[in-house]
Amino acid sequence: MKDILEKLENRRGQAQKGGGDARIEAQHKRGKLTARERIELLMDKGSFEEFDTFVEHRATDFGMDKTKIPGDGVVTGWGTVNGRQVFVFAKDFTVFGGSLSETHALKIMKIQDMALKTRAPIIGLFDAGGARIQEGVAALGGYGEVFKRNVIASGVIPQISVIMGPCAGGDVYSPAMTDFIFMVKDTSYMFVTGPDVVKTVTNETVTAGELGGARVHTTRSSVADGSFENDVECLLQMRRLIDFLPSSSEAPLPEWPSTDDIGRIEPSLDTLVPDNPNKPYDIKELILKVVDEGDFFEISEAYAKNIVVGFGRIAGRPVGFVANQPMVLAGVLDSDASRKAARFVRFCDAFNIPIVTFVDVPGFLPGTAQEYGGLIKHGAKLLFAYSQCTVPLVTVITRKAYGGAYDVMASKHIGGDVNYAWPSAQIAVMGAKGAVEIIFRADIGDKDKIAARTKEYEERFLSPFIAAERGYIDDVIEPHETRARIVRALGMLRTKHVERPRKKHDNLPL
Repeated sequence: MKDILEKLENRRGQAQKGGGDARIEAQHKRGKLTARERIELLMDKGSFEEFDTFVEHRATDFGMDKTKIPGDGVVTGWGTVNGRQVFVFAKDFTVFGGSLSETHALKIMKIQDMALKTRAPIIGLFDAGGARIQEGVAALGGYGEVFKRNVIASGVIPQISVIMGPCAGGDVYSPAMTDFIFMVKDTSYMFVTGPDVVKTVTNETVTAGELGGARVHTTRSSVADGSFENDVECLLQMRRLIDFLPSSSEAPLPEWPSTDDIGRIEPSLDTLVPDNPNKPYDIKELILKVVDEGDFFEISEAYAKNIVVGFGRIAGRPVGFVANQPMVLAGVLDSDASRKAARFVRFCDAFNIPIVTFVDVPGFLPGTAQEYGGLIKHGAKLLFAYSQCTVPLVTVITRKAYGGAYDVMASKHIGGDVNYAWPSAQIAVMGAKGAVEIIFRADIGDKDKIAARTKEYEERFLSPFIAAERGYIDDVIEPHETRARIVRALGMLRTKHVERPRKKHDNLPL
């Protein structure tokens, strides 16, 4: 028995070395951790249990039968993150460049199936060069099987992709169908076709970073939801993110103990909104002063900065936040902001996470670029997402809520459950100046008349009380009591239940 145990230990040791010491050292020189080092950082100490440690590929073409390494380029298994069960796969760049083979795909598929069966989140750590060319269509078939499982699991369990090195070709489509994608600055990139192919086909000269680096995907394409300085910071932030998410769409929301008083009053909020209606202020200050202990995990921070989305906790329970940002484009809604918010709202609704919306929006962004770019359909995505929600929706209008953007931002008319307004709220079709110039076009030459008409319009419409008189606003609240009122509203809505007509699925304006 001793000989057998020694043989097992030797084989396990060989498997854990992946591509060997030289390749591990090369990985470290690139500023990257190995697959197993990443898993060790991500999971609770000693909790990881590996599956398929000894799996090897079955290919024989192009001399592949002479090169077999246990694990076949991906480490898979399960463990816990802060005590909660999570499944994980990590591509091992030291073994065949992390390329996907038939057996490599089978390992990932097994983990995907087990995560779905047990209703637990799955995290994929990507660092690979795409499909294993020597296996041809067998590798492509493996990709298809993984993609299909991504789709089946969507909305059932949280799926998180972390790009920690190259991610090219077919590899990019699995992350694209997961809930969140995060990248590591300078060492990770994503693209369908690499710089060499681009050069051949379009004659463009571009580096891997310029084509699909973290900066590109977090600021321009919106493919990635965030980026971090290095592997260690990235993995620690993934541990933090998991704490905000339920294990599945059927699981209760995770509750964490908080020392933050649920009735906390914030006097500084009474002066957050400037007296000048055209002067900006930082909506993140409001979010940080409302959430438990100022803990806010922002999603897509570098993209469409005119809207802020992310996770916080209220009374120990996760809440999704959507807020117009007056500091950027006056908080206007454009195509990018609408898509960003719609995607986030749909995630929260799928996983029963209540949504708090802070509104300060002067309308939709005008211009040919927006109209030609499909603003109507992109804006409709956010409208559709909110209208579809069955989770608790609490809305607070802090200042401007003009035009169709008022309706879109979780108004009472499209499903808002509890809608508050601060005394500074202005709810109208448009601002006073524009409205008066349209309604009283004949008086434009008379400054006194226009001034009087403007004051009349402001008194009549630019206050929250007209909306409150009609029940569109449930209460006009003092800014300093915002946290306490949201706490009570969410507590009341915990038993919310909404029936929808039966259908195969909706037809979202994609």
